[in-house]
Amino acid sequence: MLPSAVIFDAFGTLLDIKHRTHPYRMLLRDGAHQGRAPRAEDLRSLMTWNCSIGEAADQLGICISAERMKVIQAALVDELESLVPFADGLEAVEMLRDAGVRVGICSNLSAAYGAGAKQLLSAADAFALSYEVGAIKPEPLIYQAMCDSLGVQAHRYVLPGPPSILMIGDSPRCDRDGPRTLGISGHLLARGRGAIENLVQFAELVLQPTGH
Repeated sequence: MLPSAVIFDAFGTLLDIKHRTHPYRMLLRDGAHQGRAPRAEDLRSLMTWNCSIGEAADQLGICISAERMKVIQAALVDELESLVPFADGLEAVEMLRDAGVRVGICSNLSAAYGAGAKQLLSAADAFALSYEVGAIKPEPLIYQAMCDSLGVQAHRYVLPGPPSILMIGDSPRCDRDGPRTLGISGHLLARGRGAIENLVQFAELVLQPTGH
């Protein structure tokens, strides 16, 4: 029996950033130079605020000059323009959807990356992105939002037979262990070095008649 849905992480799993410029790190570094100490919640804030990088600077209380913001914006554009999908990821998504399995994308990312991710991964049935949901992985809310968007139900307790919902990504904490708290069968992608080395291999395992 095939699962009702498979959930993928985005960056590092389906999407690759070929030219990393770290614009948000630049922003936080500028704040540190101004005497604003980095805070534990900064990363979560940047990934749950549905706003531009300039608006994020204002909310963080970081004063950025117009000239400096142009530099940071250019770095952001360079990074966005370097986004490319992994070929095995696109093939895996196509294999699953052709078999009638719904596909979701669940990812932690700042709002600036959302449009590019959705465009490159337009074959997916639904998205649960942290800046839209207001929660980040491994918080249960984002996985629940993903299931709701897909129209499927996760079961906290293991039921007999193969899992009805699976997830895969490159983070043990966010993509393997986190989903399991809601009854989603989480799996770790470790390209070229793990039990699951690529996403075509994973899709083939999912589609095996014997289950998982």
